[in-house]
Amino acid sequence: MISSFRGRHYFLSNFSSSFIIVSGVEYPTVEHAYQACKTMDGDRRKAIAMLKTPALAKKAGQSLDLIGDWDDARVVIMYDLLKRKFCDWRLAERLRATGDNILVEGNVWHDNFWGVCACDKCGSTGGENVLGELLMLVREEL
Repeated sequence: MISSFRGRHYFLSNFSSSFIIVSGVEYPTVEHAYQACKTMDGDRRKAIAMLKTPALAKKAGQSLDLIGDWDDARVVIMYDLLKRKFCDWRLAERLRATGDNILVEGNVWHDNFWGVCACDKCGSTGGENVLGELLMLVREEL
């Protein structure tokens, strides 16, 4: 099992560098692209693409007016962005090299939807690990 996307597995993180193009706009990380996809406002999307770090993109995404069906669309959007990320043959090879390991987006920031939080408060509750599941699906498709 790979229980976090840090260190040598940082390439699995949405914060790692990977150039993603969505609707003609180039984003430096999946996080930038994901946050931009929360809105249909092209100017806001371009502004998010220009932010220096994925953390700033994540923060910017928290103030957007979400597209109407965001709760339903977010997993489909993330899956699409991950497929785009791993079109890069170098990243695809690294993902394939994880073999049949279970991929878990372990964290300590209480994200039990995309990952599994291991903090004292959340540690025993588990998490859905949707990001890990999507990465394993993309790996299987490769």
